[in-house]
Amino acid sequence: MIKAGIDIGSVTTKCVIVKDGVIFGKAITKTPLNIEKAIDNVLQKAIEEAGIKEEEIKEFVSTGYGRKQCKKANRFITEISAVAKGGHIFGGKKSCLIIDVGGQDTKVVEVNDRGLVTGFLMNDKCAAGTGRFIEIMSNILETDINGFSSLAMSSKNPIKINSTCSVFAESEVISLITSLTPREDIAAGLFNSIALRITTMVRQFKNIDRILFCGGGAKIPALKYYLEKNIEKELFVLHEPQFVSAYGAAMIE
Repeated sequence: MIKAGIDIGSVTTKCVIVKDGVIFGKAITKTPLNIEKAIDNVLQKAIEEAGIKEEEIKEFVSTGYGRKQCKKANRFITEISAVAKGGHIFGGKKSCLIIDVGGQDTKVVEVNDRGLVTGFLMNDKCAAGTGRFIEIMSNILETDINGFSSLAMSSKNPIKINSTCSVFAESEVISLITSLTPREDIAAGLFNSIALRITTMVRQFKNIDRILFCGGGAKIPALKYYLEKNIEKELFVLHEPQFVSAYGAAMIE
């Protein structure tokens, strides 16, 4: 049976074509104001990569904040359920804690060995600790996200960012730049600040022996480094980290 899993996030829209539990095609695009256009875009690209025809897809399942806007969807799955299912399968079907850093929110989901959600926390009220915060700060430092990460990893003396609010942190960073603080030390301080916020969420759970990492944030080396440093545990980046929720949606029966 061929299924399409579509994850409509606030920043990016993702699609996977799944057959017998295996991803045959996938695609990702920015989420514009016209969400239907983004859905059609990723769906057609994923279908092309899979080498199938759209009529061969037996079920369309959507997740993410814009899931209800997917007119092709036969079912709608919450983000928590989708990332839990995808993370559980990609993670070897064992109990775990999943950290999902997306564009506008960060989720920490506890999953047992049967793949059932036993607890979760979500930071969706503040940009700090999300991909959007990382994007804003990289722009202030006049680089892209990869450059931002590289700067942080080259720092020898990370500074402490005192502001926990993204708006005040922006002002603090601008002040540091004007005082000629090295960009790499500012970058390291910012990533450490983000990691501390996420670590506070992680510490709310008892089962942190096995931590999986997904979402767009999992592709940023500096974020992984500072999370591991603060949590004092190794994080396992899941296969295709940005597509975990789309895959999980498709795999839920």
